[in-house]
Amino acid sequence: MKNIGIGILFSILWSSASVATKFGVQSAAPLILANVRFFIAGILLLSFSYLFGKDDSYRLPTQKELKKLALFGFLNTTMYLGLYVCAMKYTAAGIGSLAVSTNPLIIVLLSSWWLGRRPRAEEWIGIALGMAGVGIATYPLLADSYTTLGGISLLLISMVAVSAASVYYASVQWELPNLLINGWQVFLGALFLLPATFALSDFSNTVFDGIFWGSVLWLSLAVSIVGLICWFYLLRIDTVKASLWLFLCPPFGFFFAWWLMSEPVTIYTIAGTCLVIAGLYAGQKNKIKGLG
Repeated sequence: MKNIGIGILFSILWSSASVATKFGVQSAAPLILANVRFFIAGILLLSFSYLFGKDDSYRLPTQKELKKLALFGFLNTTMYLGLYVCAMKYTAAGIGSLAVSTNPLIIVLLSSWWLGRRPRAEEWIGIALGMAGVGIATYPLLADSYTTLGGISLLLISMVAVSAASVYYASVQWELPNLLINGWQVFLGALFLLPATFALSDFSNTVFDGIFWGSVLWLSLAVSIVGLICWFYLLRIDTVKASLWLFLCPPFGFFFAWWLMSEPVTIYTIAGTCLVIAGLYAGQKNKIKGLG
């Protein structure tokens, strides 16, 4: 029961990120919101790790490790989350959650290219179903101006970036604890994002009000820290079982978007979500069967 509770909590927190971001970009330029969030999360994670680390593994990274952390942070934080926050300015919150759930499918393609392995037929089917699901769910929102083609383009590029980050992470033999890795990659990613933030953001229209800080604190504390602690806990128990909790993210995401932002839930929404979940199942069917 404890693992189930943690899994549900992870799904809720992870799927809430798009709605929290949508609230935040009402008060600030997307990159300003992103940079403040990343610095808070990175500093808190690093401080916690170094203050309460229980063994010698909680140490400063070597120069070689720092280069690996920098590349991971650039892909996972600067590129993925930076583009994702910008995309959410022009994309419905529900679509943001739905797109994030396609990450395992994109990872299949990238890992196959990286490792020189051909995707299996069911993996191709999963990818096709997932992309079709996102397209169907997005269609009516384009007509109603909840979503733009530019926003969808940024969202898709961000999904490729995070999938590349995941493949790179899996290819490295890390010797640092997960919390320390995450703290460093978020902090370094924030540093890399600073030039773009200063160059592209309109600070004059930024309002540091309750909505802004509520969004930042939720994204920093609930999503980047508590959500990732839950995720790492689930991964430590069983990687395949952990990935199954992603199946709950689309329905939770659309529920939050409908409840908190009054975004419409239509037959297209339901059909698209079902296709994405079917795609996730098809793409990981062999792994799921291996649990029995």
